[in-house]
Amino acid sequence: MSRVQLALNVRDVDAAVDFYRKLFGVEPAKRRPGYANFAIAVPPLKLVLIEDPDARGAGVAGALNHLGVEVETSAEVGAATQRLTGQGLATLTQDATSCCYAVQDKVWVHDPDGAPWEVYTVLADAPHATTTTTTTTTTTAGSGCTTVDGQCVPVDATAATAGAVAREVELTTHGVPVAASAVRSCC
Repeated sequence: MSRVQLALNVRDVDAAVDFYRKLFGVEPAKRRPGYANFAIAVPPLKLVLIEDPDARGAGVAGALNHLGVEVETSAEVGAATQRLTGQGLATLTQDATSCCYAVQDKVWVHDPDGAPWEVYTVLADAPHATTTTTTTTTTTAGSGCTTVDGQCVPVDATAATAGAVAREVELTTHGVPVAASAVRSCC
């Protein structure tokens, strides 16, 4: 089973939960301060609500926090990472990271306009929304370079074959990488 994830910024999580409960006819799967998520069977959707009044504008302005695809296993995250890097996309991987009150393995990519997408699996529940930093891996397949601290850096043949260079990445409150433009601009 896999399903699309849509993570929205909302001004008032209680009002948003009330609306989406009515819209989809289901109760939230998880509620925490400033956070809720719905596991919707029809259509298959993981809807995440993140209270962030400063980010949310009127209408659709500021609504999107990030997008994702939830999968069942870490092996599926690994397969997605290989497929995405094989297609020449820059990826950021996070293993056993705390995000959205869950411990997750995930891989991030950004679309051409900087919208962040994650492919992830939930490993366990977590008591906190997120960690403030996490060690991640940046990979740019086929280019012989990687992005380190926003700079394009050539990698040697061994690292290029392995396809990974470890680095620290700045994250938003809910674990979304903020270095999207740096990742996209590599080489």
